[in-house]
Amino acid sequence: MSRAASAQLKQYAVITGNYWAFTLTDGALRMLVVLYFHQLGYAPLAIASLFLFYEFFGVVTNLIGGWLGARIGLNKTMNIGLFLQVIALFMLTVSADMLTVVYVMFAQALSGIAKDLNKMSAKSSIKMLLPDDAQGRLFKWVAILTGSKNTLKGVGFFLGGLLLTTVGFQGAMFSMALVLFIVWCASLALLQADLGKSKSKAKFKDLLSKSRNLNLLSAARLFLFASRDVWFVIALPVYLSQQFQWDHWWVGSLLAGWIIAYGMVQAVTPKLLNSCIGKKASISKPVEIDNKRLACVWGTILSITPLTIIALMSYSSFTLLSIVIGLMIFGVAFAINSSLHSYLIVSIADRDAVSLDVGFYYMANAAGRLLGTVLSGMMFQLYGLESCLLISSAFILLAVGFTSFMRLSPEPKPPLLQK
Repeated sequence: MSRAASAQLKQYAVITGNYWAFTLTDGALRMLVVLYFHQLGYAPLAIASLFLFYEFFGVVTNLIGGWLGARIGLNKTMNIGLFLQVIALFMLTVSADMLTVVYVMFAQALSGIAKDLNKMSAKSSIKMLLPDDAQGRLFKWVAILTGSKNTLKGVGFFLGGLLLTTVGFQGAMFSMALVLFIVWCASLALLQADLGKSKSKAKFKDLLSKSRNLNLLSAARLFLFASRDVWFVIALPVYLSQQFQWDHWWVGSLLAGWIIAYGMVQAVTPKLLNSCIGKKASISKPVEIDNKRLACVWGTILSITPLTIIALMSYSSFTLLSIVIGLMIFGVAFAINSSLHSYLIVSIADRDAVSLDVGFYYMANAAGRLLGTVLSGMMFQLYGLESCLLISSAFILLAVGFTSFMRLSPEPKPPLLQK
């Protein structure tokens, strides 16, 4: 391995390690907030409101964070994100009587800013560590980063339920803040300076995308993630708790298992797609695969899953089994869709302004989470889980529609089997 390749791999390891540590605390924090405040008697819509600032400031952060990363470097934006998460966690170590809705929303706002600074920096950095002709490695690295992140988010869900049971809400926040502070100190020392810094000073007017493909892909991402969160974030955990009297340990374990499996599928998506196609390739004879078409096909498959769950739920004796099996099928199809979208955005992003393009795209991602979270609490409280699943299916079809209008000419080379 050359010295340059070794340096790239080391930086990738540092970025991935930062992302992993942050993701653990982020997943645990979300589960802790949902379960703890449901335990205190908050209604689903009230719990959803606790995440409004988290998601709203995620939208703003992705937009401004991309511009900031282009000006000061992605290493700095990643470290700022880590530090803000430490502050947000320490804010929630106060006594229970101080944890008002407004106070928690403010702490969640800091966490939302931190999360999307960290994610935007990690995804953008990979583009800078690889040359333009290494599309096979790019898809592989993006898939591994995204998949491992979501696997650890699931572990974070499990960790949140475990910590709430063993050390309580405040103890959990203090423990996670302390560990993340140590990670932040290590990151300051190890992360390469000025990674992803634009050669020319990015102007504030460059925040909005001028690319048709990027706009369409961003719109698709918005509805794709809204389709997941509209039933997964608030409606499903509260439904399991109310309908089947599951305690927070059982709810946390199921959702954690789903996220872990979902992340694993994301990480192996390149190999999985090649297996489905049934072809072999090498660097000299790559297989040209239309990722846009694949995203549309898998999106259509995904849209059927929520409708199937609704149909099976009509048989009351199989309601729980229908939800669990449907959730697993949804997870596989959603993971493949998400992985394809994540590859496409990094592939089509402008190399010298990668953080601007990726930031704009993940702004749409955050907007989708915001929309899904609000609708999850509101629709579940008013009409039940079935309404959330119907909206999920409709949103997926919208995502497929936007993706289908992309014009990739030439198609960003996706030789999935290239080394």
